[in-house]
Amino acid sequence: MNLKERIKYICSNTIFVKLFLWWIIILFLEISFSLTISNNINLQLLVNVFLISIILSLLFTFITSLFNEKINTIITSIILLVLGLLFSTQAVFYKIFKVYFSIYDLALQDQLNSFVKETVILILKNSPYILLFMLPLIIYIIFHKKLPNKQLSKETNFIIFLLVLSFTLIRQSFIEFNKDKSFSTYDLIHNVNNVSLSIKKLGVLNSYYIELNRVIFGYKITKIKHVSIDEEDDEKEIVYEPNILDLKLEDTDDPNVNTINAYFREDKPTLKNEYTGIFKDYNLVYITAESFSEIGVRKDLTPTLYKLVNNGFVFKNFYTPNNLSTIGGEMQSLTGLYPDYSILKTWRDGTNIFPYGIANTFKNMGYNTYAYHNNAYNFQDRDKYIASQGFTNFLACYNGLENRMNCETWPQSDLDMIDSTLDDYINSEKPFLAYYMTVSGHFEYNFDDNAMAYKNMSLVDYLNMSEEAKAYLATQIELDRALEKLINELDKKGKLDKTVFVLMADHYPYELAESAINELSDYDRNEIEINHNALIIWNNKLETKEIEKPCMSPDVLPTVYNLFGVDYDSRMFTGRDILSTSSGIAVLVDRSWISDYGLYNASTNTFAPKKEVEEGYVDKVNQLVNNRLNIARLIIATDYYKYVK
Repeated sequence: MNLKERIKYICSNTIFVKLFLWWIIILFLEISFSLTISNNINLQLLVNVFLISIILSLLFTFITSLFNEKINTIITSIILLVLGLLFSTQAVFYKIFKVYFSIYDLALQDQLNSFVKETVILILKNSPYILLFMLPLIIYIIFHKKLPNKQLSKETNFIIFLLVLSFTLIRQSFIEFNKDKSFSTYDLIHNVNNVSLSIKKLGVLNSYYIELNRVIFGYKITKIKHVSIDEEDDEKEIVYEPNILDLKLEDTDDPNVNTINAYFREDKPTLKNEYTGIFKDYNLVYITAESFSEIGVRKDLTPTLYKLVNNGFVFKNFYTPNNLSTIGGEMQSLTGLYPDYSILKTWRDGTNIFPYGIANTFKNMGYNTYAYHNNAYNFQDRDKYIASQGFTNFLACYNGLENRMNCETWPQSDLDMIDSTLDDYINSEKPFLAYYMTVSGHFEYNFDDNAMAYKNMSLVDYLNMSEEAKAYLATQIELDRALEKLINELDKKGKLDKTVFVLMADHYPYELAESAINELSDYDRNEIEINHNALIIWNNKLETKEIEKPCMSPDVLPTVYNLFGVDYDSRMFTGRDILSTSSGIAVLVDRSWISDYGLYNASTNTFAPKKEVEEGYVDKVNQLVNNRLNIARLIIATDYYKYVK
């Protein structure tokens, strides 16, 4: 048989054609996703996708050849539909939230349900991606009669089954390769719980498989190898005491609790410092601001924000990682813990005990505490997790705030919220803690669907910018006016000098197009710098102090506790006091990080040093990041704080 006859024979053979088509389809879906959505192609991804595509093409050939032609056609259509939906879901979810879809997100579906109109609009905007990933199904429906769907012999199917097993063993050998390396295939499967990194390095289908396996069988964390990146400084003139309590970390029958105990016993607490207790007995206004970003801070349009950002403590390298929209951001700001998709549902249920929650802590210091939000009080169970932090008088729309302000606009006004609530605490004889979760900065960023953008449209209309950029600025003007109102009223009452403002974002404005973000920014922002943000810690009498240390949202709460002279154990948080001597680090959603020594891009596995580092530094920091994320997850999953005495 000559070459031409061999090719003709192969092409006429059902099994070879079918195998080839399935292989091409899976490669097409994975590579198309990597090019259009994750914008990432690397050798590790290509090897993983190549191996899984061979295994799945063999498996799908086997499944779609077991029955008669009609049933095989139906099964093939179903598989193509499921594949299309899996890839489309990831694509559209990423385009909406700028994070990848996790199976755990199904427990948070009310976020989509509450914004039906916006969700439908965004899905329609991203319909080309849905069409792209449904293309194999569409082509199959059109040409299925010309494609092989016949039943194969039992002998042939048995051979395919053996091939599946063989290539599965080959894949397993590859998984074991470089198993001790950070973010290797083995590491991502067994030790790292991160959808973004799994998709970028293993592919979409591998990522789904890993998550499904963890949902069904659980995610068991291997023994955590303790590391530290803090350097000893023997030349300090003043030796500060550690922020630590005499806690009994007693082991229990739960191995996860014992894992946390073992970690905390080795973990180094942060030290008190020159700023410890400088705000003792001061009032505290603590704000998580919806979609706040430094790109919305302008001296001409948002002068109050401009003053607060550029005075007091000025944090030059603060980052706000986007961990599934507001709920992930608020968890970071209220708990001082690194967030994880798998425990957000547990966190929002409000069943965990938080003795170190911000309201519980300040109540124990004799403060009156208040919490407010200008959207629905029970959205994503906010009333439950706010209560778990110690707030017993949480007021929001539809549990009382609607009697004080207009809750029927979308989004609602931050200025109205401040104006209608400040009388609750401004005359307090005791020091007060007032917590606000704002909403005026919420998308959509246009003048038709956003009441706050429309309200302040005349103030930005002159700008030579896109409507989207101008509308975003207009929403930030509302936040600015709210802060201006509160500052002025505190000043009138003679309480401004003894009040501290702390403000951070829940996430950057991820619904702003990259072009609009760069219109507003004074430099072009890549996938890492898009998370760069401002943190406000401001008091009217505080001298300006610039802080260069890299830091992030979970670091804010322990920083505030130190400033207010709270007796707390710094080991109980995965965030760190920014003003302490501990090394700074900011971790992003895909486990990229910025430290005092450089920037590590987890997607490309590259490190850009700022200064010389010791050998093994990157692996050590990767282990540290992994530790803190795992510990934070276990703290919520086990309700750990109830065991601490």
